[in-house]
Amino acid sequence: METQEKGVTVEKRRLGRLEHMSSVCIYGGAALGEVTQEEADGSISLALDSGINHFDTAASYGDAELRLGPWMADIRSRIFLSTKTEERGKEGARREIELSLTRLQVDSVDLIQLHAIGDVEQLDLATGRDGALEAALEAKEEGLVGAIGITGHGHGAPATHLEALRRYSFDTVLTPLNYLLYGYEDYRRDYESLVSEIKHQDTGLMVIKPVSRNLWPEGEDPRYATWYMPFDEQPHIDAAVAFVLARPEITGFPTAGDIRLLPAIIDAAGRAHATDPATISTVLSRVPDYATPFEPAAGRVGPL
Repeated sequence: METQEKGVTVEKRRLGRLEHMSSVCIYGGAALGEVTQEEADGSISLALDSGINHFDTAASYGDAELRLGPWMADIRSRIFLSTKTEERGKEGARREIELSLTRLQVDSVDLIQLHAIGDVEQLDLATGRDGALEAALEAKEEGLVGAIGITGHGHGAPATHLEALRRYSFDTVLTPLNYLLYGYEDYRRDYESLVSEIKHQDTGLMVIKPVSRNLWPEGEDPRYATWYMPFDEQPHIDAAVAFVLARPEITGFPTAGDIRLLPAIIDAAGRAHATDPATISTVLSRVPDYATPFEPAAGRVGPL
């Protein structure tokens, strides 16, 4: 894996009606879950020096919020800060929001996201009576959070997030997208339907798993802190990042959950506009072990 080139400054895009000009590389706080403060400091410094101004974390990301906390006195006014709650009930979500604020050493965050909602059953719990959405709304009224978003994994996430937008006008959506997933006809249809509603509501759209390559082979010790096997060769990362950034509806994507991958991802974002669709297709269609990290899906519909 190559080291980051000097002078790379990532592009900024509008985060829907929130109007924040977010860096297309959103710092993925999951990468800080199991690192030392010194390691975290080096990675955060690299992100800031590269123009990353949107930091995304979660209460469930190990020590990530604790690693970001010491930086807040210095950078809070210069960044968009988001976190997440996986609690489905109102009381639990409220406790988690308050704990996140304490761990982050801040009075408020710009965005709280209802996390890991990839099917209607989870959506029902979070948006129903005494659900997490009620806690988020109260926190917003009290000035503890600026906006409310939703995230989720799995092949059902785009359809679930479309239904979520019918129930409540979430300010942001974080849904999976990569070259492979877009190749599934049913997934592509669901994603495009979601995009249509996002444009109608002027919701901020972010995507996850652009550099996912596969699941770790059974019995193999993971080489990275990510739960999935990521691309780690620069040409693959370049093509994967260029694919998602070629889509104008996407504000950006959280970087992968291992600090060692950050330099290559930043480099790829800097080159994205120079990577043409034919190159993207050629590079990624030849990856022999490219597969969805989620549950098995129907056969892929032709090369992209």
